Amino acid sequence: MRTFDFTPLYRSAIGFERLAALAETAASNRQSGNNFPPYNIEQIDDNNYRITMAVAGFDDAEIDISTQNNELLIKGTKVTVAKEDDKRTFLHRGIAERNFERKFELADHVFVNGADMKNGLLYIDLERQLPEAMKPRKIEINGAKTLSAE
Repeated sequence: MRTFDFTPLYRSAIGFERLAALAETAASNRQSGNNFPPYNIEQIDDNNYRITMAVAGFDDAEIDISTQNNELLIKGTKVTVAKEDDKRTFLHRGIAERNFERKFELADHVFVNGADMKNGLLYIDLERQLPEAMKPRKIEINGAKTLSAE
């Protein structure tokens, strides 16, 4: 696997620190191989997205969703009762009930609208909300008004 050194970018570019940090994070996540829990990211329309995450065996109270500084953090902490596990004997244990932490970098002006859990799937709805100043606007042509040089 190839690694990239972003040090020259830090020395010669101003204001791109976040972009380089995102690239480093993406490269390190790809190399770590942590694929639990599996998830989908879908684009509903131009401004709406949905993350669907398979969280079989987790209850609503065992999942924490938070955002801070353009980062979406989803944590699953499995609460197990030791006495119940002592009584059960598993012949095969294929449902992963381990704790997890999954981070997603959100673009500027992308906000979480809500979350829902149904049939072992966690749905997180996201929306891009552009401020009025960033939306395209039509400039009307009022006529030929020019400044005259005196």
